[in-house]
Amino acid sequence: MGDASSSYVRMVHHLIEECILFNMSKEECMEALSQHANIQPVVTSTVWKELEKENEAFFEAYGRSARGEGRGSRVETRQRIQKMLADASKTA
Repeated sequence: MGDASSSYVRMVHHLIEECILFNMSKEECMEALSQHANIQPVVTSTVWKELEKENEAFFEAYGRSARGEGRGSRVETRQRIQKMLADASKTA
């Protein structure tokens, strides 16, 4: 079971990184992964928090830049998420 759970965490980690590439907030990422990948928000939140601990400087800068800066429309974001999840399922 340890292998399966660590693999799951790595997958969530990868999907969070993809959300970050789309300038999504933690809340947007949690919602997107819940809706499109059936990942419980608490799992996404927990992995996100661990990433924040490991990369404090990055997340401080990311938090400042992600607030309202150059986000696409909801339709564009949804299309990107669907493509991201489709690509992730091919590699899983």
